[in-house]
Amino acid sequence: MNVLERIGLAGLVPVVVLENADDATEVAEALLAGGLDIMEITMRTKAAIDCIKKVKAKFPFILVGAGTVRSVEQANDAVKAGAEFVVTPGFDETVVKWCVDCGVAVTPGCVTPTEIEFADKYGLDVLKFFPANVYGGVEALKALNGPYKSKKFIPTGGVDLANLKDYADKEYVFAVGGGFLCSPSAIAAKAFVKITDAVKQAISILLGFELAHIGINTPDGQTAMDGALIFDKAFGLGIKEGESSNFIGGIIEVNKKIGLGQHGHIAIRTNNIARAIYYLGKRGFGVDMSTAKEKNGKMIAVYLKEQISGFAIHLLQK
Repeated sequence: MNVLERIGLAGLVPVVVLENADDATEVAEALLAGGLDIMEITMRTKAAIDCIKKVKAKFPFILVGAGTVRSVEQANDAVKAGAEFVVTPGFDETVVKWCVDCGVAVTPGCVTPTEIEFADKYGLDVLKFFPANVYGGVEALKALNGPYKSKKFIPTGGVDLANLKDYADKEYVFAVGGGFLCSPSAIAAKAFVKITDAVKQAISILLGFELAHIGINTPDGQTAMDGALIFDKAFGLGIKEGESSNFIGGIIEVNKKIGLGQHGHIAIRTNNIARAIYYLGKRGFGVDMSTAKEKNGKMIAVYLKEQISGFAIHLLQK
């Protein structure tokens, strides 16, 4: 997995402004406790290089990037210190060219078609969109997606826990960045638990897990219909008969044969199946790829390897 793939699966990039290098590892620990092992340390302060060095020394597995990079000198210093990706606020061609030539992942700020086309000349498909709230947010990204289908964006600036949901399910949003995950006020007050809580909330919003339906195993079609009729009689939700199962109100599925799971399955919808697999893996849950289903080249369903209380768990793409 390369740097950009890892960012895309994580879906979140905390923008971290550190005035004191002594806070760097505590912030990193707070992010890890929330479930995130990525951080973009901005080059806005004199402590930035020391912060990168300290985090990489203690947590070499954390993906550390350098943000607000405005010169080749800054980019070079950051990479020497251990930064694995570079983020620029605007499109600085000299910095972009240096990164491309050196094989360093770079996401330059691009908010206009002209800037996007400059980035395209350097083969860049993942771009920062900053400040997102000023330049139109989701609506602007939707418009840019029309002519630039191959480009994905990392909106930063004006994104927070209150509007993260608006970005979470958009295919043209590669990840979301921002200081809302790691606020300067929390760092200054050494309230690191606030960072952990913000990350946990953000991951939950990003994944958007919700119950889709519950599946019940039965041995044959007649038994499945008998069960469906009872549910409909009790709750009046209506029956939609299918080839392999009957759906009652879209929330209960009665299978016409014994499927996965001792009792049946529970289907959970998510904003992004690939991202859900990534985070579930970090939590100790694997998926059975032999059960994966695709549509138009994209995964739309897959089962976890584990059963929970006798039920197979089925992920569904929203």
